[in-house]
Amino acid sequence: MKSALFQQFENIVLLDTETTGIEHRQDEIIELAALRAVPSEGQTETAEELDLLIRLSPGRTIPPFIQNLTGITDSMLQAEGVSKRDAAAAFSALLVHPNTLLVAYNAQFDLCFLYYFLARQKQANILQGVKLLDAMTVYKDRHDYPHKLCNAIETYGLQGQNTHRAIDDVKATLELLDAMATEEDDLAQYVNLFGYHPKYGVSGPRISSVTYRPQGYERHQKLYQSLP
Repeated sequence: MKSALFQQFENIVLLDTETTGIEHRQDEIIELAALRAVPSEGQTETAEELDLLIRLSPGRTIPPFIQNLTGITDSMLQAEGVSKRDAAAAFSALLVHPNTLLVAYNAQFDLCFLYYFLARQKQANILQGVKLLDAMTVYKDRHDYPHKLCNAIETYGLQGQNTHRAIDDVKATLELLDAMATEEDDLAQYVNLFGYHPKYGVSGPRISSVTYRPQGYERHQKLYQSLP
């Protein structure tokens, strides 16, 4: 990634989750994937990779729709899943550097789930001071609707796929970040700046360190140009 992000941050971690639903306080993460990115010639390399299936709380099962969407089943979690405590510890280890940027596509969704997940394991304090970047906010500033990850992959002709498995989607997000930095290296302008659709508002609780701005489908100026 030929991006100024690597001049500003020494530790860049990309995140994706698969969950049992969309309710941040009630549903659970069933797959947590993360990559620690480092610069190299030509494109970004992955210095560290995390891909964990996470066992559900007792009595919980994966809804059929989520099983069909992700291919993750209850038997997979039982056979391959790790405990929530171990998953939280493994992920937190990626964020111990004091100068860290955490990146996701549609980051509001993943970060709300991540916060409640870590809070239940008494590890949410690891997020203090971590800066945040929503790759979807950047993409929406540059390209017309629709704005799903699969649309961004198609727009830039990327190799990655949006399979609704966290490890595949986080790898595709890293490839997308490279492509967008090559297209225009203003990614640092979007740190801690999230767009939301003015009709629907912010999904889930607002993150205190993030500035939120309405971001509709019509593009008139870059979102960061609307800041005072």
